[in-house]
Amino acid sequence: MLDLDTGLLFLFGLSIFGGIISALIFKKVKMPQVLGYILAGIIIGQSGFHLISRIHIDHLVSFNYFALGIIGFLVGSEIKFEDMRKYGKQFSLILFAEGFLAFLLVGVSVALCLWYVSGSVPLALAGGMVFGAIASATDPAATMNVLWEYRAAGILTTTIIAIVALDDALAMFLYGLGTSLSRILTGGSADIPGELSNVFLTLFFSIGIGAATGILIGVLIRKVRNRDTIFVLGFGLLLVCIGLSVLLDLDIILASMFAGVALVNMVPARSRDVIDNIRGISTPIYILFFVLVGARINISSMPLWLWLIIAVYVLMRSAGKYVGSWIGAKLSNADPVVRRFTGMSLFSQGGVAIGLSIMASGSLGNIMVADGLSLGDVIVFGVTTTTLIVQLAGPVLVKVAVKKAGESGRNITVEDVISGWKVIDCIEEKSISVHVDATIRDIVNVFNEADDTFVSVIDKESRFLGIISFKDIKSVFLDQSTWDWLVAGDFVKKMKNTAVAGGPLIDSVSLMDQLHLDQLPVLADNDSAKWLGVIDKKKIFKSARKKILSSAA
Repeated sequence: MLDLDTGLLFLFGLSIFGGIISALIFKKVKMPQVLGYILAGIIIGQSGFHLISRIHIDHLVSFNYFALGIIGFLVGSEIKFEDMRKYGKQFSLILFAEGFLAFLLVGVSVALCLWYVSGSVPLALAGGMVFGAIASATDPAATMNVLWEYRAAGILTTTIIAIVALDDALAMFLYGLGTSLSRILTGGSADIPGELSNVFLTLFFSIGIGAATGILIGVLIRKVRNRDTIFVLGFGLLLVCIGLSVLLDLDIILASMFAGVALVNMVPARSRDVIDNIRGISTPIYILFFVLVGARINISSMPLWLWLIIAVYVLMRSAGKYVGSWIGAKLSNADPVVRRFTGMSLFSQGGVAIGLSIMASGSLGNIMVADGLSLGDVIVFGVTTTTLIVQLAGPVLVKVAVKKAGESGRNITVEDVISGWKVIDCIEEKSISVHVDATIRDIVNVFNEADDTFVSVIDKESRFLGIISFKDIKSVFLDQSTWDWLVAGDFVKKMKNTAVAGGPLIDSVSLMDQLHLDQLPVLADNDSAKWLGVIDKKKIFKSARKKILSSAA
């Protein structure tokens, strides 16, 4: 087994490498990649080669907080106020119907199983309520991962995002109520009004800190122009938000989610840089998070009766989510695709449920059920194992839902469009060039008639020699007596970085970003160096956005 201090980087590297290899295999067979991440965790964890122990996982709890915060922020960044105003009633009815029905069905069925095993009605009711409360939570990470992977967009996708974002708050409320009642039933003292007040205060301060963080990032974005600085400021404040949530024992996902909600609705356009950059670094974070979920599972240590509870939990939770979503959608007159497919998109269970189960084990760890297992152990083992089971089915069903609803592949980004183009597709029709023997007067006239930042200099065989910018001729601009005898060849500046007509446009756009250029000369090929024209980054992005709008119409 690895030593945590000396083997942490190796463990991270092994987890990411193993996770991505497993994910690529699953992608080959058209399965969501998140399943590959979990499988890698199972292989190296408690049910596999034991390269990572429970002690390792417990020591890495700070990383889990960080991952949950990133997940919450990216989920929140998908929630627009206009959607909530338009579909608020629909979302609320679906949320409460699926959440409470899952709570009720799981709570009753698990209570019956625990009563059969222990013979204690109070213990059975206590365990049933905690299991039921945890069952109401839906994992935003796996669900959103699939939606992003398959570029989903539409009313069903919008509904799924809203529900998985708000499920956390509902689960916390039910959990607070369930654990308070469970402590009373099992002989402990609990003040239900006080417990519920704590739950409401936790929700209130989580939302408040998150919203304040998002607003502060938005204010800074309006004042700072440098993209790198904007990202660092935004990312740093998000870490502060996550850290405060841990320090004050608040809900991390809820706080970071409302940071994303506040930011994207305050500065919709300028916030994209921060959000896209955070999404860009999220892949290894997701991989590690789900590898650790898989590594936590220890199948061999569970008795047969616990497997019965696990089976009942999975069946009743799935039924509650599916039927409850259908009822809520029906009552709110939602679109037919929402009624048919929302329920099957809410089966995933992840970090929130596992976190709540660990919290429950602390308060119910001294209540013995049977076979040397406490009620706290039963909850942790049960929820962790059910997480694996529903994660095997949940992401697949999300994929099926968005494909059946016709929403897969609709969330096309500008980068997606550009990735499908060649350089030759975007050469400017009015690209300007001058002959190497052209005078300064000719060049000035060209600049007066065009918006280009430079002119390309070519020879009589149209071979590219270099460029001249307005800055290059600024020294002779005021002395017009030189305009007719100084020529382009006297000022031409060689340019090594050019685009090739048949090359991928996305590579040339990346090159322009690296060099901070707005335009790039285009050659037929590198051998002949024949000049064909110029590509303009701003116009490329404008064309890509126009393509997206025409596709959506």
